[in-house]
Amino acid sequence: MSQTPISSLRGITRGFSMSIEQIQERLALVQPLDKEAMQQAAQHQQQLTKPAGSLGRLEEIAIRLAGIQGTSLPHIQQKSVIVMAGDHGVTREGVSAYPAEVTPQMVLNFLAGGAAINALARQAQAEVVIVDIGVAAPLAHPQLISRKVALGSANMAERPALTREQLFEAIQVGFEVLDATAEKGCHLIAIGEMGIGNTTAASAISAALLRQPVDALTGHGTGINTEQRQHKVRVLERALELNQPDPNDALDVLAKVGGLEIAGLTGVIIAAAARRIPVLIDGFISGSAALAACALNPAIRNYLFAGHTSVEPGHRLILEHLQLQPLLNLNMRLGEGTGAVLAMHILEAALHTHNEMATFAQAGVSEKEEE
Repeated sequence: MSQTPISSLRGITRGFSMSIEQIQERLALVQPLDKEAMQQAAQHQQQLTKPAGSLGRLEEIAIRLAGIQGTSLPHIQQKSVIVMAGDHGVTREGVSAYPAEVTPQMVLNFLAGGAAINALARQAQAEVVIVDIGVAAPLAHPQLISRKVALGSANMAERPALTREQLFEAIQVGFEVLDATAEKGCHLIAIGEMGIGNTTAASAISAALLRQPVDALTGHGTGINTEQRQHKVRVLERALELNQPDPNDALDVLAKVGGLEIAGLTGVIIAAAARRIPVLIDGFISGSAALAACALNPAIRNYLFAGHTSVEPGHRLILEHLQLQPLLNLNMRLGEGTGAVLAMHILEAALHTHNEMATFAQAGVSEKEEE
């Protein structure tokens, strides 16, 4: 398959129409982890100058990364955070503390390097990839990947958020952006998002796929009060009753109550797993994309790491369902990929210890005597 470099993705607004068969083909490329590489990595851990298991989850991370990359000595050099931005028609229902105008303003802040994700990515030495997949305003910047599928989603409280064509195109954008990033030699992907109203979409997706009442997983989002949260719950209940998303069909759920940036991130996750690239998911919104991707192919879960746990209650339910233990718990709820990029340091630490520590034989240290 020929790949498109990121430089040539900038400024493209429409692509060919993706089919369900093409999505299924990409899903079929996701393979199990390399058990032999994991076994060799585990044996290597036993030879390092430390008591067995004493580095705890760092050892587990290194072994899983070995299975992902198919080598007993995995490595991470180039890192990227892909941030998808899109607006949501449901904001017209008053579900957010901020107006929709904040979405394009924050995207420009990302591009200027002034947001939290930029500061954290600079510290982690990770490339920041900003994608306009559905911002409801014109945006132009030399570093922006402009792949606007639509001017935001429709109001899910009135009709399906996305058409089937829009959903497939958004997933296609995710595929292409990940492919271009991977072609540059990226070894680790973090995902993030920007879009006023997207916790509402994440709540709807999670409620449908987890078969949970919306009240159990709907939080305060951007800082709404208790009364506003109850209004948000009522809007969500109306949207789910109106659209009747099929919990057995993640694509149906994404189309009826999702959003363009969430669909795009779903595509990123699928394409990364197909290329054996680990993905650090961020909070509730990127977690809902991971939930959808794993519903389409459960093997994708092996390629995911949970950067942190958000204060949004729905995020905890997602992580429990996917059996992902978060690496950090810092009471964050910003989004943008911030928690995922913070956790990059932990994955790198796991590999530094795995690859750089001396073995007992190399250090001339006596191993524990067998009992």
